[in-house]
Amino acid sequence: MQDCTAALIQLKPRLGQVAANLALIREQVERTIEQGAELAVLPELALTGYFLKDLAPEVALSLDSPELTSLRQLSSRISIVAGFVEVTPDFQFYNSAAWFEDGELRHLHRKVYLPTYGLFDEQRYLGRGDRFRAFDTRFGRMGLLICEDMWHLSAPYLLAMDGATTLVCLSSSPGRGVDGVELGSAAAWRTLTTATARFLTCRVLYVNRVGYEDGVGFWGGSHAVTPSGEIAGAAPEFDEALTFVRLAAADLRRERITSPLLRDENLCVTQRELERINRERSR
Repeated sequence: MQDCTAALIQLKPRLGQVAANLALIREQVERTIEQGAELAVLPELALTGYFLKDLAPEVALSLDSPELTSLRQLSSRISIVAGFVEVTPDFQFYNSAAWFEDGELRHLHRKVYLPTYGLFDEQRYLGRGDRFRAFDTRFGRMGLLICEDMWHLSAPYLLAMDGATTLVCLSSSPGRGVDGVELGSAAAWRTLTTATARFLTCRVLYVNRVGYEDGVGFWGGSHAVTPSGEIAGAAPEFDEALTFVRLAAADLRRERITSPLLRDENLCVTQRELERINRERSR
């Protein structure tokens, strides 16, 4: 594992305008390269916009599309994480996130938990992913999550059990509610990311978008959390921004020595009890 400077790229995608979004992404990634970043993280569906509905098949990208090839090639200079609508050869559509590194597609995650309530209608238009897998990068072992995935406790837990020391969550979270003087959705996400980092003694990078679609505003507030649950850097709310954070291996080592929670985690007990619960529910 090596130290890394990560750039959280909080931007405003245009709904359904893939070419314009790609140009914006490339411009922002080039800026992060100029400022010495080694990892650039973009929001959920950064290439397409979020409230696509019936537009999803029109903007979907295959893994060998020119747009993703462009990002793959750019990753020879900086590792890149980006969200998009993926189309498979058999015309299945997914809310996906890709990790590009050293000019290659290193990992692909398809969103498992598709919100279909309130403002959200993803399951009507998109297929569900079926796995959570950690993967190796030049910065250590990583895990990808897409927005709603992180609200299911089993998802970050599985990635941590698979060896991920950093969780990267791409998000398109609208601003909703008021919690005292703080936006409710902002307070909820910060509670979630800091608690997850502390319980799993891992780093969390959360990257949210900004802008408006169909009258809905996205609140931004992208941030990085240390393994001790402290916010190490945060972007402003509602404005486009580049936020740079340093991921130091020493911080992770120190916290895991101080709080050896993962060392003491008994995966066999968890597996056995889940199997029991499943059997009892199936009766």
